[in-house]
Amino acid sequence: MAQMAFFELEGWEKSILKKYFPKHKLLFFNEPLAEKHLQQIKNVEILGVFIYSKISKEVLAKLPKLKMIATFSTGFDHIDLVECKKRKIIVSNVPSYGSHTVAEHTIALMLALAKKLVPSIDRTRAGNFSLEGLRTFDIVGKTLGLIGFGKIGSHVAKVAKALGMNVIIYDPYADENLVDLLDCKKVDLDYLLKHSDIISLHAPLNEQTRHIINKETIAKMKNGVILINTARGGLVDSKALLDGLLSKKIAGAGLDVLEEETAIREEKELLAPDYAKKHDLHTVVITHMLREHQNVIITPHNAFNSKEALERIVYTSAENISKFLEGRPQNLVYK
Repeated sequence: MAQMAFFELEGWEKSILKKYFPKHKLLFFNEPLAEKHLQQIKNVEILGVFIYSKISKEVLAKLPKLKMIATFSTGFDHIDLVECKKRKIIVSNVPSYGSHTVAEHTIALMLALAKKLVPSIDRTRAGNFSLEGLRTFDIVGKTLGLIGFGKIGSHVAKVAKALGMNVIIYDPYADENLVDLLDCKKVDLDYLLKHSDIISLHAPLNEQTRHIINKETIAKMKNGVILINTARGGLVDSKALLDGLLSKKIAGAGLDVLEEETAIREEKELLAPDYAKKHDLHTVVITHMLREHQNVIITPHNAFNSKEALERIVYTSAENISKFLEGRPQNLVYK
C-alpha cells in the first residue's frame, strides 16, 4: 500500500482518485503545498500537485520516501527536475488534455466575429431587431493563417477545412505529413500575414515568439483581417493591436488570453499602490480599452475549461500513477 498526497484539488477530483486507488492511503489538501504540510506528508511515496505547488530542492529534502511526482498539468517548471533526477524521483505530466477544447473555442471566436453574434444578441435582448450595422461575412472560401501547427493548431485546421476554408501554416517544426494529410499549405510568416483573412495564434511563448504580432507584422497584414489568440497573451503587442483596430487595419479580434491577464474590476483599482507595483499599468489600460472595443471579443482564459478537458487531466494523472505502481511509468518529463 502506497502513501499518496494530493494538493490543489476540487471535491470531484478527489472522488475519482479515491475510486482509482481504494487500497492506498490518500491525503488531500485544497491549497498548494507549503512548509506547514511537510511534516504531515513526510512519509508519502507519491505526490500529486498542480503548478502553484513549488517542489524545490528544500521541499524534496524533507520528503525522503518520495518516489514519484504526478503534476496535474502540462508544464512542470514548478518542479526542480535536476534534484528529482538526482534523487531518482519519477516525474510525470499530462502532455495534452485540451487540444480539441481550445480548438473549438478558437472556431467559436472566429464565427462569433464573422457573424457578429455579440452585437446581435445584445441588440435583441434590448428589444431592438434592426439589422443596421449587422452585416456579416462568410468564412467559406476564406484563408485561415495558423501561426503554430501543434496539437491545437492542427485540430483548428481540421475544423476549418470542414468549413470550406483554405488553411496556410507558419510553423518551422510542423509535421509535414500532417500538413499534407489535412490539405494545408506551409508558408513563411510574411506570406501568411499578406494572404490570410483570419489569423489564429497557436504558438508557445518564448524569446522568438514574444510579440510576434507587433506594429511591423500588423502592417504586412491584409486590410480588415481578423485576429484570434487562444494561446499566450505575450504573443501579441497589445498597443500595436489596439492601434490596428483603431485604424481598421484589423477588423476584429477574438482573445482568450491577454498580455496583462489581471482583470480590472473597478477603475479605482488602478490607483492602488500595490496594484501599480505588481502590474504594468500601461498594458492594463490598453487591455481595458481592448475590452471596451466593439469589434473585440474577450473571454477570461476559458478556452481550456470544459468538463471533458478537466476530467482528462485527472484521469491521465491517475493513470500515470497506476503505471508507475505497475513498474511501467509513462508520460515522463525526463528520461
